[in-house]
Amino acid sequence: MSERFAHQADRAQIDRAAAALKAHGIDAVIVGDAATARAEVLDRIPAGSDVFTMSSITLDTAGITAALNESPDYVSVRNRLYALDRATQGAEMRALGAAPSWAVGSVQAITESGELVMASMTGSQLPAYVYGAEKVIFVVGAQKIVKDLGEAHARVREHALPLESERAKAAYGVPGSAINKVLEIHGDFPGRIAVIIVEQELGY
Repeated sequence: MSERFAHQADRAQIDRAAAALKAHGIDAVIVGDAATARAEVLDRIPAGSDVFTMSSITLDTAGITAALNESPDYVSVRNRLYALDRATQGAEMRALGAAPSWAVGSVQAITESGELVMASMTGSQLPAYVYGAEKVIFVVGAQKIVKDLGEAHARVREHALPLESERAKAAYGVPGSAINKVLEIHGDFPGRIAVIIVEQELGY
């Protein structure tokens, strides 16, 4: 991994990124720690909603994955997917994951000019982010804020990918991960996407 992308942004950088996101129609909230981020997420999602929490070290570390998937207050899309057989119910799984009421995840980089950048090997989380989910929440550690899109893509390649590859090897016994699909979000309809920026290192 690249150490230059592991350091937390200062408050001026965080404020610039948050202001730029808001200018692009994306709500941005700055919180001090993971516990506050978790409370912010839970406050935003109405009880009874169906929620798809994406695979994310950020969400796991903040306790958001457990809070949303283990609580009877929400309908866990992830749990519903785990109950299906990919070999015989693949089409149903794709449809279920593509259009939840709420999608909650993270990104690999936020630019100071308000772009969100995320990479994926399979792309399974991207349809919900792009259009399918009615509402999207991203929880992002402040170390993921970078100057521009060039730095954002370098961060994905040099920092996030090596760490994710090591995690995938240990978790799944695979050779590693890969950047097969990349999504950039430059803006959206106001009220659809919210970004919770956490003033600490969270995830990678």
